[in-house]
Amino acid sequence: MTPADLSLTVLHAVRRAVDDGALRVEVPPRVKVERARPGGSGEYASNVALTLARSAGRSARDVAAIIEERLRDAPGIRGVEITGPGFLNFTLRSDAGSDLVRTILAAGSSYGHGTALAGTTVRFAEVTESRGVVVAETLGRLLRSQGAEVLVGGPDCERVHVVPGEFDEARLGRDAALWALLRAAPHDRPLDGAPLLAQHERNSFFRVRYAYSRVQRLLVNGEQLGVRPSCETPVDAPGAPELLGVLGDHPVVLLAAARHRAPDRVARHLEAIADALLAFQHTVLPLGDEKPSAAHRSRLALAEAAGTVLAGGLSVLGISAPDRI
Repeated sequence: MTPADLSLTVLHAVRRAVDDGALRVEVPPRVKVERARPGGSGEYASNVALTLARSAGRSARDVAAIIEERLRDAPGIRGVEITGPGFLNFTLRSDAGSDLVRTILAAGSSYGHGTALAGTTVRFAEVTESRGVVVAETLGRLLRSQGAEVLVGGPDCERVHVVPGEFDEARLGRDAALWALLRAAPHDRPLDGAPLLAQHERNSFFRVRYAYSRVQRLLVNGEQLGVRPSCETPVDAPGAPELLGVLGDHPVVLLAAARHRAPDRVARHLEAIADALLAFQHTVLPLGDEKPSAAHRSRLALAEAAGTVLAGGLSVLGISAPDRI
């Protein structure tokens, strides 16, 4: 992990803290990290907590503790220590990415599901408006993925508030019609459906499903070349840390989307995974006279893990993940 990779990972942690309401600050455009000074702790250090403390209305050490909590399982980081007035100090590891890939592949489409909301019962009021029905059904899947019980009707019901929108399955097909209603925040107007039918990189719906289909093609091509996914060595390719970072964020995104009743967060996160995967895919298999190696096997395993998360996230939204587009 390079300093740039570590900076991105810490920035992800700050964004997660803001998304789940633990910090009320504007997410900075970047986070500065530098080599720990002689006599300091760890290999790298950052003063991000000190820069955010004033706007957060909290002490720098409190802010550092919030960020540290969201870095404990971050790929590539072996340990985080808070020192002085609120500096974050990092010790890196080389095998964390492989551990994350193993975790994802073992969990399959259930990666990111958890029990944080176990014992919670959510009752939704009955709804008949098209978009309200879609959003309510999706929220039900999200909440259940985090252990909550979801019921419809009865006392003290929670109402699903959305800007109305038509579920235009006849014109768009089921999957694009769902994306049009779920990608926009419930309080925003649904997406225009026509652009979602274009097979173009500007179309986020196409990009997410295309990224999944690319993984399936990489697995087929890898099999033909004798390259099979394996986590025996750390992933060393450009773009791998960013992809590992967004994959590691997936459980927190699902939980935040459930708590905030915001399925659009899942859709946006799938776009981030797709973009990171498409930037990484070119390094996965041997090119030209390059011989297959353990590095290619570990890269293919990471690509497979990304495809697994994309398929699982689309499933939560009720959308299919086709092997070919």
